Amino acid sequence: MRGARRMTLLAGIAAAGALAPAMPARAQAVAAGDMASPHGRDIVVYGRALAQIGIATSGSQGVVGYRDFEDKPLSRVGELVENVPGVIATQHSGTGKANQYFLRGFNLDHGTDFAGFVDGVPINMRTHGHGQGYLDLNFLIPELVERIDYRKGPYFADAGDFSAAGTVSFSTVDRLAEPMIEATAGSYGYYRALAAGSAAAGGGDLLVALDGTLSNGPWDLDEDLKKVNGLVKYSRGTADRGWNVGVTGYHATWNATDQVPQRAIDSGLISRWGNIDPALGGRTTRVGITGNATLGETRLNLYGLYYRFRLTSNFTYFLNDPVNGDEFKQRDQRGQFGGSIRHSIPATIGGMPVTFTVGGEGRWDHIGKIGLYSAIAGRTSGTVRQDKVDEYSGAIHAEGTAALTDRLRLTIGLRGDLYGYDVRAQTLAANSGKGSDGMLGPKAALAWRATDHLELYANYGESFHSNDVRGASIRFDPVTGDPVDRVPVLVKARGYELGARAEFPRFTASLVAFGLSLGSELVFVGDGGSTEPNDATRRYGAEATLFWRPTDWLTLDASGAVTHARFHDVAPGQNRIPNSVDEVVSAGAALDVGRGFTASLRLRHFGAAPLIEDGSARSAPTTLVNLGTYYTAGRIKIGADVLNLFGARDADISYFYASRLPGEPAEGVEDRHIHPVEPRQLRVSLRYRL
Repeated sequence: MRGARRMTLLAGIAAAGALAPAMPARAQAVAAGDMASPHGRDIVVYGRALAQIGIATSGSQGVVGYRDFEDKPLSRVGELVENVPGVIATQHSGTGKANQYFLRGFNLDHGTDFAGFVDGVPINMRTHGHGQGYLDLNFLIPELVERIDYRKGPYFADAGDFSAAGTVSFSTVDRLAEPMIEATAGSYGYYRALAAGSAAAGGGDLLVALDGTLSNGPWDLDEDLKKVNGLVKYSRGTADRGWNVGVTGYHATWNATDQVPQRAIDSGLISRWGNIDPALGGRTTRVGITGNATLGETRLNLYGLYYRFRLTSNFTYFLNDPVNGDEFKQRDQRGQFGGSIRHSIPATIGGMPVTFTVGGEGRWDHIGKIGLYSAIAGRTSGTVRQDKVDEYSGAIHAEGTAALTDRLRLTIGLRGDLYGYDVRAQTLAANSGKGSDGMLGPKAALAWRATDHLELYANYGESFHSNDVRGASIRFDPVTGDPVDRVPVLVKARGYELGARAEFPRFTASLVAFGLSLGSELVFVGDGGSTEPNDATRRYGAEATLFWRPTDWLTLDASGAVTHARFHDVAPGQNRIPNSVDEVVSAGAALDVGRGFTASLRLRHFGAAPLIEDGSARSAPTTLVNLGTYYTAGRIKIGADVLNLFGARDADISYFYASRLPGEPAEGVEDRHIHPVEPRQLRVSLRYRL
């Protein structure tokens, strides 16, 4: 099989285990390499078509192979998470910023309650300068993603912080079958170049890739995105005894057109692509090293990360400072170090097969500078709050799966987490503090194979998300000086789910009903430098997925989710959760018409959502359609992607709050603030395999 056509059978087997270190070196070498039938024809196994019955422990988990999304038009890297059914990734700022995520009635902001991993490394940033759980996937190179494993809900013992709504794990390849170079050019000054290849070295495989992007976007203010990604990875060994070491590098700078008030567009003050403050933007640098090893039944993951972040924003314009404006900067500089270990123990108890899995993990975030600053025209004008923070955590987990009968499996698990922190406030010493918090989370799953083609599931689990530990040590608001309440470090989540999965040779489908409650959604608000208490919440809903290959040349897939999300025990009429999207639909068709021609049509829809607690202001639904067409001849592949095919003028995201433009009342004007979807655009690519 040539190039990027990957064999993902082993990925499906790996999905039965943890979102742990990547598949060992030689196993991935097979997955990424050539596989042909005895008759010389390619064997293509789609990740979504891989058997999960008898492997999965819930109806809402699954695996997506590279071949499933290879020819899907992709506007931005963060949209890779939309391969997880029910997930939406939007953007309310510049492309270099982490996406805004939505799943199961959550506005997940930039990652809270949605845990992300790449080659076993947790990506969510704790106590981040911009937002708790900040999940920035811009350092990924899509062509090097081997598979995506996903799971919903807090039912899995190996997943802890930020995993309440879901968990997604990306695994990169160990080698490519052939080196390749690729160039892409598109509307609004979009240019991208990629070079990647593998070579045998020292009895293993060395993979090297370099990826660069320039883009201005449709905005009146050129985005001037400059982004470079790099990956060097060395792999050696076998599926049972193998290891790999990878180094990633990422740097990006950009100008940002944040959400703008609808009244400014309606009055003609700015265009739909305009801005209120032209001095916004950001810069991110990320360098990481990752090591994975498999020694029989033991898996080990170690990582280290250097990270720098700077972001300039202005959401309220002249509401708080009528003279200089409300512009502010956020900074984050840290080292992050950690690792995990898992060991499986097959056993037989009373003639019943049982597999025990035990593991542990540790993490230390050494945050040398995290701060919030006032700014004028993009330059820092004052310090609101600046801190040094050390946050560390450890966890142990255990899980046992028993085959009660040849068709009935029971899984019981328990996870324990312990967090500690040391906040050293540099602007107001009273906001310094040390402390700790811990939490236990039981898990249970039952899987019954009712027929050879139908499996039923029941799941229960407890998990959590951590809060910014500055909110746990705070005593006084850094802006007003008023006393404020502290927040707990860990917030419990409790979930349950019933599901069903049907599998046939060319058809798979799943249906689940779920419920999820959070004891409190207390968070530290990085935009304001203080804490903001929210109330307990309850969510319940249903999800359905479909994958069907009616013929060898046509593949259809679809997913849909509906969610009912409410605050719990609040004043009547104030129970709507802002930005809790209640319906999500995605669907697509992939065609392989022969003679090297393929095409992909994708639809993405997310429904209206309340913007304030009484539901009197709501966002409008958003629907986008993307089209991709591709032609492969020998070593050359030509692609043409049309993003926003029908030129929709919807909003990527909407908010409702008070802001003030020059000349408006001192108290500001409550209004809808939107970030529009980008207009129709064309991107053409040329790939050559050496």
